[in-house]
Amino acid sequence: MLGYHCDYRMGLTQRRVPGLSPWTMLRSKGKVIPAMNETVSPEWLSGPLDVGSGVRRRVSEAYKGLAEREIPVDYHSWVEQEFGWDLSSEHAGRRIENPWAKASGQLSMTVRQVSEDVAAGLGYVVLKTLIAESEDGGRSMSEWATRESRMQVEPIVSRGGQSGWTVSWRGRGWSGTFVEYMELVRESRTVSEGTSTLVIPSVKYHLPDPGETRWLESEYEFTTARLLQAWGVDADSGPMPLEKDFSPTLAGSERSRVRETVLEWIRRVPGLIRGSVGPGAVSVGLKIFNTLEEESFQFELLRSVQEAVGANAADWWVYGNRLFDPEREFEGMRGIAYGGWDLSDRNLRVLSKCQSEFGESMGRFAATGNICSGRMALEYALRGAASFQLHTMFQLPSHQYVLQSGSRTQKALHELYLHPDDGLVVWMAHLADRFSLPADGLRFRDLIGRGRPD
Repeated sequence: MLGYHCDYRMGLTQRRVPGLSPWTMLRSKGKVIPAMNETVSPEWLSGPLDVGSGVRRRVSEAYKGLAEREIPVDYHSWVEQEFGWDLSSEHAGRRIENPWAKASGQLSMTVRQVSEDVAAGLGYVVLKTLIAESEDGGRSMSEWATRESRMQVEPIVSRGGQSGWTVSWRGRGWSGTFVEYMELVRESRTVSEGTSTLVIPSVKYHLPDPGETRWLESEYEFTTARLLQAWGVDADSGPMPLEKDFSPTLAGSERSRVRETVLEWIRRVPGLIRGSVGPGAVSVGLKIFNTLEEESFQFELLRSVQEAVGANAADWWVYGNRLFDPEREFEGMRGIAYGGWDLSDRNLRVLSKCQSEFGESMGRFAATGNICSGRMALEYALRGAASFQLHTMFQLPSHQYVLQSGSRTQKALHELYLHPDDGLVVWMAHLADRFSLPADGLRFRDLIGRGRPD
Protein backbone atom coordinates (compact mmCIF):
# COMPACT_ATOMS: atom_id res chain seq x y z
CA MET A 1 0.00 0.00 0.00
CA LEU A 2 0.99 3.61 -0.37
CA GLY A 3 3.20 4.84 2.41
CA TYR A 4 1.83 8.33 2.93
CA HIS A 5 -1.27 9.68 4.60
CA CYS A 6 -4.27 11.92 4.03
CA ASP A 7 -5.05 12.57 7.68
CA TYR A 8 -2.51 15.19 8.63
CA ARG A 9 -4.85 16.80 11.19
CA MET A 10 -7.51 14.14 11.75
CA GLY A 11 -6.29 13.15 15.16
CA LEU A 12 -6.93 9.50 14.38
CA THR A 13 -4.43 6.86 15.40
CA GLN A 14 -2.77 5.16 12.45
CA ARG A 15 -3.43 1.48 12.90
CA ARG A 16 -3.67 -1.75 10.96
CA VAL A 17 -7.15 -3.21 10.98
CA PRO A 18 -7.29 -6.94 11.69
CA GLY A 19 -9.52 -8.99 9.42
CA LEU A 20 -12.10 -7.58 7.05
CA SER A 21 -14.98 -5.23 7.70
CA PRO A 22 -17.84 -4.01 5.51
CA TRP A 23 -15.62 -1.05 4.58
CA THR A 24 -12.74 -3.20 3.39
CA MET A 25 -14.31 -5.83 1.21
CA LEU A 26 -16.51 -6.09 -1.84
CA ARG A 27 -19.37 -8.55 -1.95
CA SER A 28 -20.72 -9.80 -5.24
CA LYS A 29 -23.36 -12.46 -5.78
CA GLY A 30 -23.04 -13.66 -2.20
CA LYS A 31 -19.31 -14.15 -2.19
CA VAL A 32 -16.71 -12.04 -0.44
CA ILE A 33 -14.00 -10.51 -2.59
CA PRO A 34 -11.24 -9.06 -0.37
CA ALA A 35 -9.64 -5.87 -1.58
CA MET A 36 -6.27 -6.65 -3.15
CA ASN A 37 -3.29 -5.66 -1.01
CA GLU A 38 -0.59 -5.57 -3.67
CA THR A 39 1.88 -2.72 -3.52
CA VAL A 40 0.93 0.11 -5.84
CA SER A 41 3.64 0.43 -8.47
CA PRO A 42 5.38 2.67 -9.23
CA GLU A 43 5.40 4.33 -5.82
CA TRP A 44 6.88 7.59 -6.96
CA LEU A 45 5.64 9.57 -3.98
CA SER A 46 5.74 7.07 -1.14
CA GLY A 47 9.23 7.96 0.03
CA PRO A 48 10.41 11.02 1.95
CA LEU A 49 9.87 14.46 0.48
CA ASP A 50 13.11 15.67 -1.10
CA VAL A 51 13.11 19.41 -1.83
CA GLY A 52 15.39 22.27 -0.97
CA SER A 53 14.97 24.08 2.32
CA GLY A 54 14.14 27.28 0.44
CA VAL A 55 11.06 25.76 -1.18
CA ARG A 56 9.87 24.23 2.08
CA ARG A 57 10.34 27.52 3.90
CA ARG A 58 8.44 29.57 1.28
CA VAL A 59 5.58 27.09 1.19
CA SER A 60 5.37 26.80 4.98
CA GLU A 61 5.32 30.58 5.36
CA ALA A 62 2.61 30.90 2.71
CA TYR A 63 0.58 28.07 4.25
CA LYS A 64 0.39 30.02 7.50
CA GLY A 65 0.49 33.56 6.16
CA LEU A 66 -2.11 33.29 3.38
CA ALA A 67 -4.48 31.54 5.78
CA GLU A 68 -4.65 34.75 7.83
CA ARG A 69 -5.70 36.98 4.93
CA GLU A 70 -9.29 38.16 4.93
CA ILE A 71 -9.28 38.85 1.18
CA PRO A 72 -9.61 35.63 -0.89
CA VAL A 73 -6.39 34.45 -2.50
CA ASP A 74 -6.11 33.32 -6.11
CA TYR A 75 -3.98 30.26 -5.32
CA HIS A 76 -3.42 29.34 -8.95
CA SER A 77 -1.97 32.77 -9.74
CA TRP A 78 0.04 32.76 -6.52
CA VAL A 79 1.82 29.55 -7.52
CA GLU A 80 2.51 30.85 -11.01
CA GLN A 81 3.83 34.18 -9.73
CA GLU A 82 5.84 32.79 -6.80
CA PHE A 83 7.47 29.89 -8.65
CA GLY A 84 7.02 30.69 -12.33
CA TRP A 85 5.20 27.41 -12.94
CA ASP A 86 2.57 26.78 -15.59
CA LEU A 87 -0.34 24.88 -14.05
CA SER A 88 -2.44 24.68 -17.21
CA SER A 89 -3.68 21.35 -18.48
CA GLU A 90 -6.47 20.00 -20.69
CA HIS A 91 -9.89 18.46 -20.36
CA ALA A 92 -12.51 17.54 -22.94
CA GLY A 93 -10.23 18.79 -25.68
CA ARG A 94 -9.94 22.24 -24.10
CA ARG A 95 -7.22 24.09 -22.29
CA ILE A 96 -7.90 24.56 -18.60
CA GLU A 97 -5.89 26.97 -16.46
CA ASN A 98 -5.35 24.45 -13.66
CA PRO A 99 -6.18 20.76 -13.12
CA TRP A 100 -8.63 21.10 -10.20
CA ALA A 101 -12.32 20.33 -10.76
CA LYS A 102 -15.57 19.77 -8.86
CA ALA A 103 -17.00 16.30 -9.49
CA SER A 104 -20.67 15.88 -10.26
CA GLY A 105 -22.77 15.62 -7.11
CA GLN A 106 -24.53 17.46 -4.33
CA LEU A 107 -21.94 20.23 -4.40
CA SER A 108 -22.70 21.32 -7.99
CA MET A 109 -26.47 21.49 -8.14
CA THR A 110 -27.11 25.21 -7.58
CA VAL A 111 -25.96 28.38 -9.28
CA ARG A 112 -24.59 29.63 -5.95
CA GLN A 113 -22.32 26.60 -5.67
CA VAL A 114 -21.10 27.04 -9.24
CA SER A 115 -20.50 30.75 -8.59
CA GLU A 116 -18.26 29.94 -5.62
CA ASP A 117 -16.24 27.50 -7.72
CA VAL A 118 -15.88 30.03 -10.54
CA ALA A 119 -14.75 32.67 -8.03
CA ALA A 120 -12.18 30.20 -6.67
CA GLY A 121 -10.91 29.62 -10.22
CA LEU A 122 -11.45 25.86 -10.59
CA GLY A 123 -10.48 24.47 -13.97
CA TYR A 124 -13.98 23.11 -14.49
CA VAL A 125 -17.19 22.13 -12.70
CA VAL A 126 -19.28 19.07 -13.54
CA LEU A 127 -22.93 19.70 -12.74
CA LYS A 128 -25.15 17.32 -10.80
CA THR A 129 -26.17 14.38 -13.00
CA LEU A 130 -29.42 14.77 -14.95
CA ILE A 131 -31.69 11.78 -15.50
CA ALA A 132 -32.38 11.70 -19.24
CA GLU A 133 -35.92 12.09 -20.57
CA SER A 134 -37.69 11.43 -23.84
CA GLU A 135 -39.99 14.07 -25.34
CA ASP A 136 -43.07 12.56 -23.66
CA GLY A 137 -41.42 12.89 -20.24
CA GLY A 138 -40.53 9.24 -19.85
CA ARG A 139 -37.39 8.40 -17.86
CA SER A 140 -36.09 4.84 -17.96
CA MET A 141 -33.65 5.63 -15.14
CA SER A 142 -36.20 7.43 -12.97
CA GLU A 143 -35.33 5.34 -9.91
CA TRP A 144 -32.01 7.19 -9.81
CA ALA A 145 -33.68 10.56 -9.30
CA THR A 146 -33.88 10.11 -5.53
CA ARG A 147 -34.02 13.34 -3.57
CA GLU A 148 -30.91 13.93 -1.47
CA SER A 149 -30.87 13.34 2.24
CA ARG A 150 -28.42 14.64 4.77
CA MET A 151 -24.80 14.03 3.80
CA GLN A 152 -22.56 12.60 6.49
CA VAL A 153 -18.80 13.08 6.40
CA GLU A 154 -17.00 10.51 8.52
CA PRO A 155 -13.55 9.03 9.02
CA ILE A 156 -12.75 5.70 7.41
CA VAL A 157 -9.80 3.36 7.90
CA SER A 158 -8.68 1.27 4.95
CA ARG A 159 -7.70 -2.37 4.89
CA GLY A 160 -4.06 -1.27 4.88
CA GLY A 161 -4.53 0.90 7.97
CA GLN A 162 -4.64 4.35 6.35
CA SER A 163 -7.14 6.76 7.85
CA GLY A 164 -9.07 9.10 5.58
CA TRP A 165 -12.57 10.40 4.88
CA THR A 166 -15.74 9.23 3.19
CA VAL A 167 -19.16 10.79 2.59
CA SER A 168 -22.46 8.94 2.86
CA TRP A 169 -25.80 10.09 1.44
CA ARG A 170 -28.96 8.66 -0.09
CA GLY A 171 -29.31 10.94 -3.10
CA ARG A 172 -28.38 9.85 -6.61
CA GLY A 173 -29.14 11.87 -9.72
CA TRP A 174 -30.88 15.22 -10.21
CA SER A 175 -34.22 15.12 -8.38
CA GLY A 176 -35.59 18.39 -9.75
CA THR A 177 -37.47 18.85 -13.00
CA PHE A 178 -35.99 18.63 -16.45
CA VAL A 179 -36.75 22.32 -17.03
CA GLU A 180 -35.01 23.29 -13.79
CA TYR A 181 -31.85 21.48 -14.90
CA MET A 182 -31.85 23.34 -18.21
CA GLU A 183 -32.06 26.57 -16.25
CA LEU A 184 -29.12 25.45 -14.07
CA VAL A 185 -27.06 24.86 -17.21
CA ARG A 186 -27.98 28.26 -18.69
CA GLU A 187 -27.32 30.21 -15.50
CA SER A 188 -24.09 28.35 -14.78
CA ARG A 189 -22.85 29.16 -18.26
CA THR A 190 -23.70 32.82 -17.66
CA VAL A 191 -21.84 32.82 -14.34
CA SER A 192 -18.75 31.31 -15.95
CA GLU A 193 -18.79 33.53 -19.04
CA GLY A 194 -15.57 35.50 -19.36
CA THR A 195 -13.76 33.30 -16.82
CA SER A 196 -11.40 30.36 -17.25
CA THR A 197 -13.77 27.88 -15.55
CA LEU A 198 -15.53 25.38 -17.81
CA VAL A 199 -19.04 24.14 -16.96
CA ILE A 200 -19.93 20.56 -17.97
CA PRO A 201 -23.36 18.88 -17.83
CA SER A 202 -23.60 15.27 -16.67
CA VAL A 203 -26.28 12.78 -17.74
CA LYS A 204 -27.54 9.28 -17.00
CA TYR A 205 -29.11 7.93 -20.20
CA HIS A 206 -30.98 4.69 -20.72
CA LEU A 207 -28.92 1.52 -20.45
CA PRO A 208 -30.49 -1.80 -21.44
CA ASP A 209 -30.72 -4.61 -18.92
CA PRO A 210 -28.92 -7.91 -19.58
CA GLY A 211 -30.75 -9.70 -22.37
CA GLU A 212 -32.29 -6.53 -23.80
CA THR A 213 -31.23 -5.34 -27.24
CA ARG A 214 -33.32 -2.18 -27.60
CA TRP A 215 -31.86 1.19 -26.73
CA LEU A 216 -34.24 4.06 -25.97
CA GLU A 217 -32.68 6.41 -28.46
CA SER A 218 -35.48 8.92 -27.86
CA GLU A 219 -33.88 9.73 -24.48
CA TYR A 220 -30.52 10.38 -26.11
CA GLU A 221 -32.05 12.54 -28.84
CA PHE A 222 -34.36 14.70 -26.74
CA THR A 223 -32.06 15.21 -23.74
CA THR A 224 -28.88 15.95 -25.71
CA ALA A 225 -30.65 18.40 -28.02
CA ARG A 226 -32.15 20.32 -25.09
CA LEU A 227 -28.81 20.43 -23.29
CA LEU A 228 -27.21 21.92 -26.39
CA GLN A 229 -29.85 24.63 -26.46
CA ALA A 230 -29.33 25.43 -22.78
CA TRP A 231 -25.55 25.32 -23.02
CA GLY A 232 -25.60 27.78 -25.91
CA VAL A 233 -23.36 26.56 -28.69
CA ASP A 234 -21.80 29.29 -30.80
CA ALA A 235 -18.99 29.60 -33.29
CA ASP A 236 -16.39 30.29 -30.63
CA SER A 237 -17.42 27.85 -27.88
CA GLY A 238 -16.71 24.63 -29.76
CA PRO A 239 -18.56 21.37 -29.01
CA MET A 240 -20.41 21.03 -25.72
CA PRO A 241 -18.52 18.78 -23.29
CA LEU A 242 -20.89 16.20 -21.82
CA GLU A 243 -20.07 13.63 -19.16
CA LYS A 244 -21.97 10.33 -19.39
CA ASP A 245 -22.22 9.02 -15.83
CA PHE A 246 -22.29 5.23 -15.51
CA SER A 247 -22.48 5.34 -11.72
CA PRO A 248 -26.05 3.93 -11.45
CA THR A 249 -24.55 0.52 -12.01
CA LEU A 250 -22.20 1.01 -9.08
CA ALA A 251 -25.11 1.00 -6.66
CA GLY A 252 -25.77 -2.71 -6.81
CA SER A 253 -28.09 -2.55 -9.81
CA GLU A 254 -28.87 -5.77 -11.65
CA ARG A 255 -27.70 -3.91 -14.74
CA SER A 256 -24.13 -4.41 -13.56
CA ARG A 257 -24.34 -8.19 -13.12
CA VAL A 258 -23.45 -9.30 -16.63
CA ARG A 259 -20.03 -8.32 -17.88
CA GLU A 260 -20.77 -8.36 -21.59
CA THR A 261 -23.72 -6.04 -21.04
CA VAL A 262 -21.51 -3.50 -19.28
CA LEU A 263 -18.88 -3.68 -22.03
CA GLU A 264 -21.61 -3.16 -24.62
CA TRP A 265 -22.62 0.06 -22.86
CA ILE A 266 -19.07 1.36 -23.15
CA ARG A 267 -18.97 0.46 -26.84
CA ARG A 268 -22.33 1.94 -27.80
CA VAL A 269 -23.00 5.02 -25.69
CA PRO A 270 -20.59 7.53 -27.34
CA GLY A 271 -22.01 6.79 -30.78
CA LEU A 272 -25.60 7.12 -29.53
CA ILE A 273 -24.90 10.52 -27.95
CA ARG A 274 -23.16 11.84 -31.07
CA GLY A 275 -25.74 10.39 -33.39
CA SER A 276 -28.54 12.11 -31.48
CA VAL A 277 -27.34 15.60 -32.42
CA GLY A 278 -24.93 15.17 -35.30
CA PRO A 279 -21.13 15.14 -35.61
CA GLY A 280 -19.05 17.85 -33.98
CA ALA A 281 -21.78 19.12 -31.64
CA VAL A 282 -20.76 17.26 -28.47
CA SER A 283 -17.48 16.19 -26.88
CA VAL A 284 -18.35 12.92 -25.14
CA GLY A 285 -16.76 11.82 -21.88
CA LEU A 286 -17.38 8.55 -20.05
CA LYS A 287 -17.24 8.39 -16.25
CA ILE A 288 -16.10 4.82 -15.60
CA PHE A 289 -17.34 3.30 -12.37
CA ASN A 290 -15.95 0.77 -9.93
CA THR A 291 -17.99 -2.42 -10.26
CA LEU A 292 -18.48 -5.21 -7.77
CA GLU A 293 -16.33 -7.39 -10.00
CA GLU A 294 -12.62 -8.05 -9.52
CA GLU A 295 -9.96 -5.66 -10.74
CA SER A 296 -9.31 -7.62 -13.91
CA PHE A 297 -12.75 -6.55 -15.12
CA GLN A 298 -11.97 -2.92 -14.32
CA PHE A 299 -9.03 -3.28 -16.67
CA GLU A 300 -11.33 -4.75 -19.34
CA LEU A 301 -13.59 -1.70 -19.03
CA LEU A 302 -10.67 0.61 -19.72
CA ARG A 303 -9.46 -1.61 -22.53
CA SER A 304 -12.87 -1.18 -24.17
CA VAL A 305 -12.50 2.58 -23.90
CA GLN A 306 -9.03 2.41 -25.44
CA GLU A 307 -10.00 0.12 -28.31
CA ALA A 308 -13.12 2.01 -29.42
CA VAL A 309 -12.78 3.76 -32.77
CA GLY A 310 -14.68 6.26 -34.87
CA ALA A 311 -18.03 7.56 -33.67
CA ASN A 312 -18.07 5.03 -30.83
CA ALA A 313 -14.85 6.31 -29.26
CA ALA A 314 -15.05 8.58 -26.24
CA ASP A 315 -13.33 11.95 -26.53
CA TRP A 316 -12.24 11.73 -22.89
CA TRP A 317 -12.88 9.64 -19.79
CA VAL A 318 -13.00 9.84 -16.01
CA TYR A 319 -11.78 7.15 -13.60
CA GLY A 320 -12.92 5.85 -11.16
CA ASN A 321 -15.68 6.78 -8.78
CA ARG A 322 -16.57 5.15 -5.54
CA LEU A 323 -16.60 1.62 -4.18
CA PHE A 324 -19.81 0.02 -2.97
CA ASP A 325 -20.73 -1.92 0.16
CA PRO A 326 -24.06 -3.77 -0.26
CA GLU A 327 -24.31 -4.29 3.52
CA ARG A 328 -23.73 -0.72 4.70
CA GLU A 329 -26.85 1.19 5.81
CA PHE A 330 -27.45 4.93 5.90
CA GLU A 331 -30.74 6.56 6.93
CA GLY A 332 -32.76 3.45 6.15
CA MET A 333 -31.09 2.71 2.81
CA ARG A 334 -29.16 -0.55 2.53
CA GLY A 335 -26.13 -0.44 0.23
CA ILE A 336 -23.87 2.64 0.33
CA ALA A 337 -20.98 3.84 -1.80
CA TYR A 338 -17.77 4.81 -0.03
CA GLY A 339 -14.30 6.19 -0.66
CA GLY A 340 -11.03 6.49 1.21
CA TRP A 341 -7.74 4.68 0.67
CA ASP A 342 -9.19 1.37 -0.51
CA LEU A 343 -10.65 3.32 -3.44
CA SER A 344 -7.47 5.16 -4.43
CA ASP A 345 -5.34 2.02 -3.98
CA ARG A 346 -7.61 0.09 -6.33
CA ASN A 347 -7.74 2.92 -8.86
CA LEU A 348 -3.96 3.33 -8.92
CA ARG A 349 -3.38 -0.38 -9.36
CA VAL A 350 -5.74 -0.53 -12.33
CA LEU A 351 -4.29 2.61 -13.89
CA SER A 352 -0.73 1.34 -13.44
CA LYS A 353 -1.68 -1.82 -15.31
CA CYS A 354 -3.30 0.23 -18.08
CA GLN A 355 -0.26 2.46 -18.29
CA SER A 356 2.00 -0.54 -18.66
CA GLU A 357 -0.29 -2.12 -21.27
CA PHE A 358 -1.28 0.88 -23.38
CA GLY A 359 1.70 3.21 -22.99
CA GLU A 360 1.35 6.62 -24.62
CA SER A 361 -1.82 5.56 -26.45
CA MET A 362 -3.60 5.61 -23.09
CA GLY A 363 -4.14 9.32 -23.59
CA ARG A 364 -5.27 11.90 -21.08
CA PHE A 365 -8.09 11.38 -18.60
CA ALA A 366 -9.58 12.89 -15.47
CA ALA A 367 -8.97 11.16 -12.15
CA THR A 368 -11.33 10.90 -9.22
CA GLY A 369 -11.17 8.92 -5.99
CA ASN A 370 -9.69 9.90 -2.60
CA ILE A 371 -7.88 12.93 -4.01
CA CYS A 372 -7.43 14.71 -0.71
CA SER A 373 -3.94 16.12 -1.17
CA GLY A 374 -1.67 17.49 -3.87
CA ARG A 375 0.50 14.44 -3.39
CA MET A 376 -2.37 12.04 -4.19
CA ALA A 377 -3.29 14.15 -7.21
CA LEU A 378 0.23 13.75 -8.55
CA GLU A 379 0.07 9.97 -8.05
CA TYR A 380 -2.80 10.03 -10.52
CA ALA A 381 -0.99 12.49 -12.79
CA LEU A 382 2.04 10.23 -13.03
CA ARG A 383 -0.33 7.57 -14.38
CA GLY A 384 -1.69 9.92 -17.03
CA ALA A 385 -4.38 12.01 -15.34
CA ALA A 386 -4.56 15.55 -16.71
CA SER A 387 -7.14 16.82 -14.22
CA PHE A 388 -8.66 15.89 -10.87
CA GLN A 389 -12.35 15.73 -9.97
CA LEU A 390 -12.82 16.18 -6.23
CA HIS A 391 -15.87 15.86 -4.01
CA THR A 392 -15.08 14.74 -0.45
CA MET A 393 -12.18 17.18 -0.10
CA PHE A 394 -14.65 20.06 -0.35
CA GLN A 395 -16.77 18.71 2.54
CA LEU A 396 -14.34 18.03 5.37
CA PRO A 397 -15.07 19.35 8.87
CA SER A 398 -14.02 22.98 9.24
CA HIS A 399 -11.15 22.19 11.60
CA GLN A 400 -9.48 20.20 8.80
CA TYR A 401 -8.73 23.42 6.92
CA VAL A 402 -6.16 25.99 8.05
CA LEU A 403 -7.99 28.68 6.06
CA GLN A 404 -11.07 29.62 8.07
CA SER A 405 -12.53 32.32 5.79
CA GLY A 406 -13.88 32.05 2.29
CA SER A 407 -15.67 29.18 0.57
CA ARG A 408 -15.01 25.47 1.07
CA THR A 409 -13.48 25.43 -2.40
CA GLN A 410 -10.93 28.08 -1.43
CA LYS A 411 -10.18 26.29 1.83
CA ALA A 412 -9.55 23.05 -0.02
CA LEU A 413 -7.29 24.73 -2.59
CA HIS A 414 -5.21 26.20 0.23
CA GLU A 415 -4.53 22.67 1.48
CA LEU A 416 -4.12 21.10 -1.95
CA TYR A 417 -1.49 23.60 -3.05
CA LEU A 418 0.30 24.68 0.09
CA HIS A 419 0.31 21.98 2.71
CA PRO A 420 4.05 21.73 3.55
CA ASP A 421 4.04 17.92 3.68
CA ASP A 422 1.32 16.86 1.23
CA GLY A 423 0.71 19.86 -1.02
CA LEU A 424 1.07 20.03 -4.79
CA VAL A 425 3.82 22.67 -4.71
CA VAL A 426 6.36 20.75 -2.64
CA TRP A 427 5.72 17.50 -4.50
CA MET A 428 5.96 19.16 -7.90
CA ALA A 429 9.35 20.47 -6.78
CA HIS A 430 10.26 16.95 -5.64
CA LEU A 431 9.32 15.52 -9.04
CA ALA A 432 11.16 18.25 -10.92
CA ASP A 433 14.33 17.10 -9.22
CA ARG A 434 13.45 13.43 -9.67
CA PHE A 435 13.01 13.83 -13.44
CA SER A 436 15.73 16.48 -13.89
CA LEU A 437 13.25 19.11 -15.02
CA PRO A 438 14.06 22.83 -14.68
CA ALA A 439 12.62 24.28 -11.49
CA ASP A 440 12.11 27.59 -13.28
CA GLY A 441 9.36 27.34 -15.85
CA LEU A 442 8.18 23.92 -14.63
CA ARG A 443 4.94 22.87 -16.29
CA PHE A 444 2.36 20.63 -14.67
CA ARG A 445 1.67 18.93 -17.99
CA ASP A 446 5.32 17.81 -18.17
CA LEU A 447 4.60 15.51 -15.20
CA ILE A 448 1.55 13.83 -16.74
CA GLY A 449 2.29 10.18 -17.49
CA ARG A 450 5.85 10.32 -16.15
CA GLY A 451 5.26 7.21 -14.07
CA ARG A 452 4.99 5.06 -17.17
CA PRO A 453 7.36 2.08 -16.99
CA ASP A 454 10.41 2.33 -19.24
